[in-house]
Amino acid sequence: MRASLPARVRAAAMRVRGWFPDREFFMRANGQVRFIRLSGRLQLRIAAAVAIAACLWLGTLVALLVSHLVALGHGADMREREAAVATAEGRMAQYRQGLGAVAEDLKRRQDMIDALVKGQLGDLPAPTPAPTPGSEDAAPADAETAKAMRKISQEMPEAAGLVGIEARQLAFVDALTRYAEARAARAETAIRRVGLNPSQIAPLRGNRAMGGPLIPLATGANGLVDPRFARFGASMARMASLEQGLARLPHALPARADYVSSGFGYRADPFTGSGAFHPGLDFRGPIGAPIRAAAQGTVIFAGQRSGYGNCVEVDHGHGLVTRYAHMSRIEARPGQAVTAGTEIGLIGSTGRSTGPHLHFEVRINDRPVDPRPFLETLPDVLEEARSHGGR
Repeated sequence: MRASLPARVRAAAMRVRGWFPDREFFMRANGQVRFIRLSGRLQLRIAAAVAIAACLWLGTLVALLVSHLVALGHGADMREREAAVATAEGRMAQYRQGLGAVAEDLKRRQDMIDALVKGQLGDLPAPTPAPTPGSEDAAPADAETAKAMRKISQEMPEAAGLVGIEARQLAFVDALTRYAEARAARAETAIRRVGLNPSQIAPLRGNRAMGGPLIPLATGANGLVDPRFARFGASMARMASLEQGLARLPHALPARADYVSSGFGYRADPFTGSGAFHPGLDFRGPIGAPIRAAAQGTVIFAGQRSGYGNCVEVDHGHGLVTRYAHMSRIEARPGQAVTAGTEIGLIGSTGRSTGPHLHFEVRINDRPVDPRPFLETLPDVLEEARSHGGR
């Protein structure tokens, strides 16, 4: 029969008591030996006191951490509201100083919008409209802006035209920001799906060579940058960086995929019949069929490798290399810049090969990884980006 609850509790208590048997220690000092006895009950009390103190200390740390995080969140909300109020008050001051300065400011903003859209989005479809300022879906910043716009229109009827232009401009910027953030999120998800770190594939700073004159972002007459335009610029930069990094990952079929004669992983070796590891995909095809680069990059090797025959390797940056083997002819040279689809050779059967095919590898830090996730996941994401005005 199952033991009753009191019996199980007594058994558990006995096990715990067994961890703390009576102990005796001796100390030798000045030629004398003294014995010290610690009972199990005393040891248990000491252990319980230490455990309670540790729990209290841990609870205090957790409470402090939660309090700190809550304070950070409240502080961020407060800074956002303060920035919105400051922007609205500054805008009021600018309108009062003169409509000519406001018109110039709106023109500078529009020039910045046009430059970013043309340079990074191309032919952009009309984005989803932003929430109407003052509506339930609008953010606090939108509510403050709407309040300022209404106040300006009431106090300065002659500025109503400029107020309307600015309201539409801000709504457009907000919609573009959300559109860029959505595209960036899609690219980031695709990069993570193939097991890579987006911050390493598409760094916004670090080892990128950057420079040029300082041209402030949508600076108004008061010399301050509207936080909404700052967020717009940052979102566009992040989207462009992620999509550029994504374009350098293998995504285009290197040969016709009518028949993949051997997959990635362990297989029976075609020569010995014993188990062996196959570090890529084999695309069977006729001799002379074109082999194309799977992504943008730079050719770092074009020649013969043991077992691979005529071989080309393309460096895509950040430790990622694609390898194309068994070519009947090499049509690329080291140092050549290629894009996805650039012809780099012809299918053959050179090296350790049983028939004409392309052996294709994807290597990260010289370690082979399965090419299938790259070829199956990334093309749809890139095609969607291009269809929405991507590069």
